[in-house]
Amino acid sequence: METETATRWLTDAEQCAWRTHLEVNRLLTYQLERDLQPFGLTMNDYEILVNLSESEGMRMRMSDLAAATLQSKSRLSHQITRMENANLVRRENCESDRRGLFAVLTDHGLETMKKVAPHHVASVRRHFMDLLSPDELEQLHKSLRPIAEHLRGQRGKP
Repeated sequence: METETATRWLTDAEQCAWRTHLEVNRLLTYQLERDLQPFGLTMNDYEILVNLSESEGMRMRMSDLAAATLQSKSRLSHQITRMENANLVRRENCESDRRGLFAVLTDHGLETMKKVAPHHVASVRRHFMDLLSPDELEQLHKSLRPIAEHLRGQRGKP
């Protein structure tokens, strides 16, 4: 038999912190997306390019890339198709697993990364990093780390 527990509503301070976090997350994502638009990229495109550029052989199994970018396999497949059409990536069969596919960064995709990365980093600095002192950045990281660890542990759980 289930026991009913009372809802622990957020205090005013908790509500304020939560809503500020949500607002900052939305506004920052919006701004970073806007700053990528002149290059014809979305944040999802950029994240995929970064993951591939940092992977051995500039390739990742599609299932690993889906997990790394927190996308469903279906959504990633559509994303990769769009990026293939822009010649940023290509798919390759996995020789050791006939069902497996790799997403591979093309030469054009790598050149795009090299061109866009300095602009993206400048955008991250302008809209986030440079607004906080080194001590504030350290405290922010210290505060967010246990949340990130908890959420990584929840992945795949109902």
